[in-house]
Amino acid sequence: MFLEKRFKIIQISLLVLGLFLAWFYAQHQILTGDQTQMLYKGYMGAYNHVWINYGNAASAVGNVPGSMISYVVALPVMLYDSPMSPMLFLIFLHLASYFLLDSVLKDIYKTDVRLIFLVLYWLNPWFLFENILYNPSYLFFFSALHIWAAYKQREKSSFVYSFLHVTAIGLALQFHYSWIILALISLYLIYRNMVKVNWYGVFFGTLVIGISLVPYLLTVMQNSAIIHHADDTGRYIGWGGVHVYPVLKSFIYWLRYGSFFFPNKLIASAHFDWLGASHFVQMIFVYGYKALVFSVGAFTIYISYKANRYFYILVKGKLFTRHQPIETKQEWLLLYVFGALVGVFVSSVLSPIIFSYWHLIIVFPFAILPVVIYLKEYGQKYMTKILIFIVLYFTFINIMGALDSRKYSINTNYIQDTEAYIKKSVIQ
Repeated sequence: MFLEKRFKIIQISLLVLGLFLAWFYAQHQILTGDQTQMLYKGYMGAYNHVWINYGNAASAVGNVPGSMISYVVALPVMLYDSPMSPMLFLIFLHLASYFLLDSVLKDIYKTDVRLIFLVLYWLNPWFLFENILYNPSYLFFFSALHIWAAYKQREKSSFVYSFLHVTAIGLALQFHYSWIILALISLYLIYRNMVKVNWYGVFFGTLVIGISLVPYLLTVMQNSAIIHHADDTGRYIGWGGVHVYPVLKSFIYWLRYGSFFFPNKLIASAHFDWLGASHFVQMIFVYGYKALVFSVGAFTIYISYKANRYFYILVKGKLFTRHQPIETKQEWLLLYVFGALVGVFVSSVLSPIIFSYWHLIIVFPFAILPVVIYLKEYGQKYMTKILIFIVLYFTFINIMGALDSRKYSINTNYIQDTEAYIKKSVIQ
């Protein structure tokens, strides 16, 4: 393939494009309760040295445990006092997640697969739409660290990699309750004998995470309200398994992550009022845009289904055979992806809520891998044209998302809005 011969140049170019789009998104995020929860915690620590040892409020089970949400805002601000400092740190974590994932793929595949993954991950609106200061945005890094550390333990146990693997789960716990999916993947890896565990690394990783949670536990002892949701829904752990729809919806999100059927908050809220044109012209653009994104979305949902069916064919008969040897590195990777799917299923069964897309975004890097491999097998003849189209389409959707969506607007200025919020809420 022509593009493979210039992989390094293309990689750098697309990484720069993605960084520009991430910066563009970050500047135009609309400040809502998601961001203000984090900003308040972080700036209270940075400015007033008051550390709030619990995270953002969750959908049904109280605040996320731990202090990490305060630190990821406060420490960058203490290093350089600007509202963009925490955003730059988040963008850095996103970039690190790509390099960790690419490191795994580099050891398994040639540059064709790495190039497909680069486009489908780094420029993907599912990914770039999360350049916003709220807790699920950080999960990509922990997903990448989890699989990278696991892959390093395929053949040989390592204290360092076992420690990092456990740390990835424990830190994800302090950002979002979907951490349980990473833990379930790890249990599947152990059951399937896919990793050589160093139990000393596991112990010390667990110990470090436990110590980091001590301030949170002390806070809970003083104020037990933070472990309860403000509105008692009456739901319980296992509610999702009793009701079929929550589990079905979770599998639909798995397929959607591999498609271009992006969140409604991204594609269904454009008004085009920034054009300054007449209402009639705006409506033409609105309906034309929606016709495009929903048509492409529907077609790619089918491609995602085909890719996952192909993925199943590759691994069927090997999913739960505990002592059957894993013959290739690709087989290991595909079984890891299946472990992520198991994690989605079990977590949706246990969940007291019906998941929305951000509740499962932690598996996005894994959900696109069946599509990557499918395109490698069946799209070689037209790969250059396919990737050029995807890059152009993703760039267009991302620009539209940053200009005119539920979470972003060309009329907002993140820095000014944040400074006004901090002056009002933190600085006394």
